[in-house]
Amino acid sequence: MSSKAAVLFRVAAVAEAFSWAGLLIGMFFKYAIGSGDGGVPVLGMVHGVVFSAYVLVSLSVFKPLGWRPKTLVLALLSSIPPLFTWLFEKWALRNGKLDGPARLTYGGTGLFQVSDPAVVAA
Repeated sequence: MSSKAAVLFRVAAVAEAFSWAGLLIGMFFKYAIGSGDGGVPVLGMVHGVVFSAYVLVSLSVFKPLGWRPKTLVLALLSSIPPLFTWLFEKWALRNGKLDGPARLTYGGTGLFQVSDPAVVAA
């Protein structure tokens, strides 16, 4: 990865997936087992905040990472089904979408450190 934008996006994507999972677990305890609220009010609020943060982060990193509008739409649509933000994040990492515009300079993966100190200092 080449930027803080990619790290911020990855954190937001995984957090959104975990908040979805937490809400689903809470809903299972509330409706399937019938054990009171099951934490749904709190987990629902947490998921709503993290979902909003994910959408804002996706909109803010789309230019720095050099995404096309199609990639942004996929990122936003992945926030709707449970755990799809995590899948989108893995797909984006595997396909170089988190490497930014400089991805072609270093071979397109961004998974390897640059060994030239002059490039790192720039």
